[in-house]
Amino acid sequence: MGNDYSTYGNYPDYSTTVDPAAAAGAMAIFGGMLLFMVVIFLVFYVYMAVCLMKMAHKTNTPNAWFAWIPILNMILMLQVAQKPIWWIILFFIPLVNIIMCILVWMAVAKALGKPEWVGVLMIVPIANIIVPGYLAFSGSSAPSQPSV
Repeated sequence: MGNDYSTYGNYPDYSTTVDPAAAAGAMAIFGGMLLFMVVIFLVFYVYMAVCLMKMAHKTNTPNAWFAWIPILNMILMLQVAQKPIWWIILFFIPLVNIIMCILVWMAVAKALGKPEWVGVLMIVPIANIIVPGYLAFSGSSAPSQPSV
């Protein structure tokens, strides 16, 4: 009673059209944000690949070019850390992968002659951007690792 929607089929009309200029503007903003995020991702990916490649060179680990290929870069990281390759399976198990990441980064830090606690910093936001660069480009007393 007093409500316009009480009878069957008498619903409000939501099929109004959107102004094409407004839709184009919204799509342009969305496209710009998407492009910005893709560029940020690519810059971060290249940075991590260069750092991992440099760490592999420092520890005399073969196939440093693995750093550029998504699954192979985890294998390269395990080789730098001197951990068994089958550990890669553990990277795909939720929650276990966080612990494995910490353990592997601690071993990478140790292999590069740095304190192991540096690897723990990989779970700290912002520090996880700085740590790979620190491990890759700082001077180290990394022991020579035999080629595998």
